[in-house]
Amino acid sequence: MKNSNGNVFQLSVKQLGEPTLVTPAEETEKGLYFLSNLDQNIAVIVRTIYCFKSDDKGNEKAGEVIKEALKKVLVHYYPLAGRLTISSEGKLIINCNGEGAVFVEAEANCSLEEIGDITKPDPEALGKLVYDIPGAKNILEMPPLVAQVTKFKCGGFVLGVCMNHCMFDGIGAMEFVNSWGETARGVPLNVPPFLDRSILKARNPPKAEYLHREFAEIEDNSGTSDLYKDEMLYRSFCFDAEKLEKIKSKAMEDGGLDKCTTFEALSAFVWSARTKALKLLPEQPTKLLFAVDGRSKFNPPLPKGYFGNGIVLTNSICQAGDLMEKPLSFAVGQVQEAIKMVDDGYMRSAIDYFELTRVRPSLASTLLITTWSRLSFHTTDFGWGEPVLSGPVALPEKEVILFLSHGKERRSINVLLGLPDSAMKIFQDLMQI
Repeated sequence: MKNSNGNVFQLSVKQLGEPTLVTPAEETEKGLYFLSNLDQNIAVIVRTIYCFKSDDKGNEKAGEVIKEALKKVLVHYYPLAGRLTISSEGKLIINCNGEGAVFVEAEANCSLEEIGDITKPDPEALGKLVYDIPGAKNILEMPPLVAQVTKFKCGGFVLGVCMNHCMFDGIGAMEFVNSWGETARGVPLNVPPFLDRSILKARNPPKAEYLHREFAEIEDNSGTSDLYKDEMLYRSFCFDAEKLEKIKSKAMEDGGLDKCTTFEALSAFVWSARTKALKLLPEQPTKLLFAVDGRSKFNPPLPKGYFGNGIVLTNSICQAGDLMEKPLSFAVGQVQEAIKMVDDGYMRSAIDYFELTRVRPSLASTLLITTWSRLSFHTTDFGWGEPVLSGPVALPEKEVILFLSHGKERRSINVLLGLPDSAMKIFQDLMQI
């Protein structure tokens, strides 16, 4: 990775002692814990890091403080101290055995400033700041929660967290990490977790009234399989408030729209640009997937603090030629239609669809946009103030683009993605607006 001076820098991290198991500070409920069908579809590992600068306290007690707070917060979030297993129905479920979260302390060979730009995913370097279970071959062999505190020579430290997405979506993860920080500071939880996921059980009998095209397998004749043999490049593109307004104006200028949000305009813009960069054939179908927070879409809405996945993937499918040749308002309209679909009926239909089919969304000829720009991970405070930087270690799949909020006022958005070398050159040019 390159440091702040632009020089190539080799980050070295040394583990201090053996990993330990952190169990809840008090006796917690034991037994099997239900995971809903919305949890089943996103059982992937998400690795994030939070960078804290040195203050008067230094970092000597950072590991101890964060570890002790974890013991206490796991009393409220006790399923995270359990282990994933398979139920008699063949679904993921948590065995709440209180085995504990895995906790590791480490030290780095440099200051935080020497790491350089962590706003773009760098799995090789940033991966050293998150502990991976040696020899784990699948998610059943990985605890739902793994944490690593890495101390830096400057007095700063990084908290690296490895969590299974089946335990919670971005909102739930944000509430957990912020609760962990509140516990470290000795203040009550602002949003205590609501643990009963059975409120999202499938109907009896299940029925899928909607056409769930997010699961559709699209025949991929795009030729991108050869393109992806090139070296993958990962880039971060910053869209400040002025640039975001330009994109919204561009989407509105042909008169095809009455209004559009920042998310709708930016999603349409990067979907179109990525399609052009990959040089998809005009007749090639392409699918856009993105998550919609369904907490308020349910009737009644999900309780505050719902501990689990309250999101559903919605979708749009069109021909690549339409994205490349029609004005931006066309792509924005596609995004808007996908959002309009999501209501209580759609959410419950998605839950039932998995009950009936057990299929997972297909990513063939697909772009999956995941939005963290509205999540307040930057407010996490363990007693050292808010993190100076936070973000993912890596993107989970080549089809994924991530939106992250950026800047002091959080009005800018960083767009993180990976593309083959030749496609990235085109994409970069298309970002100049």
